[in-house]
Amino acid sequence: MLTLLVWLGLTPLVPAHARVASAHIDRLSTPVAVLEDVEVRLDWPAGATAGELSLRAGQVRADDLGYRWRDLRWTCPLQRGGQGRWHCEGRLSQAGAAPVRLAVAIDVARTDARLVAGTSSLSLARNAAAPDLTRVDLVQVPVSWAQALVAQAWTGARLKGGRLDGRVDLRVPEKGPLQVSGPLRLGGFSLDTADGSIAAEGVSAAMRIDYRQFPRQTLLTLEGELRGGEMLAGNAYIALPDTPVGVELAARRWPDGAWELPQLAWNDGAALQVRGALGLDSTLELRDASLQVRSDDLAPLQARYLSGWLGLAGLADLRMDGAASARLQMHAGTLREAAVELREVDLRDGRDRFQLLGINGRPVLSADGRRESTLGWRSAALHGLPFGAGTFPLRSEGGSIALVRPVSVPALGGGLTFEALSLHPPRQAHGLAFDFGLSVENLDIGQLAAAMHWPAFQGNLSGRIPRVRYAEDRLDFDGALTAHIFGGSVEVSGLSMERPFGTAPTLSADIALDDLDLQALTGVFGFGEITGALDGHVRDLRLVDWSPQGFDADLHTDPQWRGRQRISQRAVQDLSSVGGGQGLGSSLQAQALKLFDDFGYRRIDIRCQLAEEICQMDGLGSAGAGFIIVEGKGLPRLTVVGFNRRVDWPTLVKRLGDVTRGESKPVFQ
Repeated sequence: MLTLLVWLGLTPLVPAHARVASAHIDRLSTPVAVLEDVEVRLDWPAGATAGELSLRAGQVRADDLGYRWRDLRWTCPLQRGGQGRWHCEGRLSQAGAAPVRLAVAIDVARTDARLVAGTSSLSLARNAAAPDLTRVDLVQVPVSWAQALVAQAWTGARLKGGRLDGRVDLRVPEKGPLQVSGPLRLGGFSLDTADGSIAAEGVSAAMRIDYRQFPRQTLLTLEGELRGGEMLAGNAYIALPDTPVGVELAARRWPDGAWELPQLAWNDGAALQVRGALGLDSTLELRDASLQVRSDDLAPLQARYLSGWLGLAGLADLRMDGAASARLQMHAGTLREAAVELREVDLRDGRDRFQLLGINGRPVLSADGRRESTLGWRSAALHGLPFGAGTFPLRSEGGSIALVRPVSVPALGGGLTFEALSLHPPRQAHGLAFDFGLSVENLDIGQLAAAMHWPAFQGNLSGRIPRVRYAEDRLDFDGALTAHIFGGSVEVSGLSMERPFGTAPTLSADIALDDLDLQALTGVFGFGEITGALDGHVRDLRLVDWSPQGFDADLHTDPQWRGRQRISQRAVQDLSSVGGGQGLGSSLQAQALKLFDDFGYRRIDIRCQLAEEICQMDGLGSAGAGFIIVEGKGLPRLTVVGFNRRVDWPTLVKRLGDVTRGESKPVFQ
């Protein structure tokens, strides 16, 4: 439409003294557009004060602006005004679009036009003294009217909603670039791209724009403020506040589609201030960057700017407080240097998995020279387990950052010693990777049990993991951890985790039990009393989102034990319940057995192979259709037999819960 208005100012009118005049023009070129198959007709009855003007253009092309129309038709009453001025207003239609109203006033010095569609209007003014300048006023103009112009600079963008108000100057000089400039106000703006990687919804803005199109490059500058709405760019999601956010931008687009942003500024008050420059390739991937970032109040950042990235890391509910600043240098897609200053920063996971409080330091990551720095915290917690203060001396070179010397952190009456640490940031096709060595020294299992709301275990946990590796969203642990509890030991080896910071983390491990004091163990769990020693294993353990999905478990008494081996009536009933047995029944023999408080036993063994939520149960051997759990010894001789070899895992978990809560007591009949 804009091109047609400009053309009207350049097209001579048919002489008004003729009753009927018509013309056909095969091709008409103007500085803005090319019109083809043009027909103009003027019907002016004798003695009338107005004539009927009809104009049709088979095709109109404005290649510099990206517009093209077919079968344009305009009919209006043409009237002569004072001082040689003509006026015509009527219905304008084009193929495939709703009609609008177009009014044009023209004389030898000036052309004015106004396009109206409902509550939207676009007004144009041109002066013969400045033939390369057209001034356009916009009132509630749909942003979709600018789709073709935007597509010239950004092919994949689709304008979906919003209204424009303001005034722009359109310059189309005979030599030089096309230029669009002026102040604009934007309300309810929405856009997306075909691949969905970039989108905006409900954004309001007040901007001054300057757009210039050269043969081999496009220049764009913006200055103003944004307010409200949402924006998405890749994994970056921005929820703009209701308060104004200042924006300054200078951008250059090259013929290959790459963008250079030599000037960039973002001012969201105390929450976020950014200054610097960026370079993007033709797919809008970040290639070069020189940025300075500052936040004097980290609390709003999660909701406004970081939720997209944090959500991918499984940290969507992270809460932050404190202040930070950073600088970033990137070249050709490779991070050259990143430096952060943290001032009394607190990080709290919304699901209470961890917290780091009082973080201070100035860590530096460098790909060029060597950089020394420190990072520390005042206190921390992991899944409710408290940790003391820690300060880490760091050294960076070659694009990674490493621990200079071992660091010990107090924890649970003992300590954790980080023997080594090396972190490698994301690079090209590779994501974040790190590895570290860890020693665990005399952690108080009593404190651990209290923090995790476990039964009142006693003992200590020690061990050494010479190397923990994280890459491609997977953690692998070398070495083993050994817990000394109940007079024996529990060793965890083959430990690994998939998606440790994401959705549905998966843990794999092997667990070995050796010489656990059964009397102490059963006392803690409220399982009835058993004396003796327990050995066993849980091999191929696999937890998904901390729920068991598979394992091969075998828990049995130690055949080398030389002390008393006794089992109480309560323990008999509990073992029978877990194994699907019948416990102490109503037979005469059973009634006699109920006269005894406990019994001697030779061996105890219970096994479970879990797969697809079914536990395949077994014990010491077969007993008809069942399996032996307890083999008796002495008089009276007691044998406990399980009868259900295939047990639903949730059912088994319920049985174990009933046992530990004392809800599986023997019933005397």
